[in-house]
Amino acid sequence: MIYMLLGTGFEETEAVAPLDLLRRAGIEVATVGINGKTVTGSHGIPIQADLELGEMELTKMDGIILPGGLKGVASIRASREAMDAIAFAWENGKLTAAICAGPTVLADLGIPDGKNATCYPGCEAQMGSARMAENAAAVTDGNLITGTSAGCAIPFGLALIAALKGQEAADAIARQIVIR
Repeated sequence: MIYMLLGTGFEETEAVAPLDLLRRAGIEVATVGINGKTVTGSHGIPIQADLELGEMELTKMDGIILPGGLKGVASIRASREAMDAIAFAWENGKLTAAICAGPTVLADLGIPDGKNATCYPGCEAQMGSARMAENAAAVTDGNLITGTSAGCAIPFGLALIAALKGQEAADAIARQIVIR
């Protein structure tokens, strides 16, 4: 099970586009509301999460994904339970992924230190000792996947699929959605 954390004010495109691609690829993903099941994104779009934070089964987790959005990131940071779930994923060798401002939450936990990563332009100073990749839509370094922005949500989603099911599966989804 892959868990996608949704905090109030999350960036909708960075959540919905990768979620859609992952589910197209047959990957089991549950959205998790930090402060309840109905979570409103940064542009006023409410999303009905599959689970509330306390319903996650960490021992069944294959990975965790954090969309960006400054308020969404602040919601995640403010939740000890969410931060503990992220740390659990990383410490147990699970896929740990974030896009936009989301990688800065990972940096709070030291996750990208010494690894290749990307984030929203202007957030690099919050990325600890990560090796920042300029002009990259998404960067994979072992179990860590980071993405740059809402405009990079599709490449980020495809990188997640490649990590979880292989490049062939990611290529099949790219062909299905006719990405150019």
